[in-house]
Amino acid sequence: MTNGGRKRYFGIDPQTRQIVLGKWRIRLPESPALRIAIGSLLVVCGLLGFLPVLGFWMVPLGLLVLSHDIPAVRRARRRLAVWWARRRGTENSSGK
Repeated sequence: MTNGGRKRYFGIDPQTRQIVLGKWRIRLPESPALRIAIGSLLVVCGLLGFLPVLGFWMVPLGLLVLSHDIPAVRRARRRLAVWWARRRGTENSSGK
């Protein structure tokens, strides 16, 4: 899907190591240990989303950060993306 000639994308850009959320880009740290710590902290704090400052939005963001370094989370994210694309009736990146 394009938005004003620009492709909308959600996920991690492998060339720049940035999280892409529509028009926003967030740089990830270079250190895998720091990325895993940030992703884990986001997931744990997101599970406490009923508290005032925290939110449930932190869980998917934490899983997205973890998917950069943990293969099992990456596979689950890709399966979800393929399922979502099929459900919406759009083609996935494999050109099916």
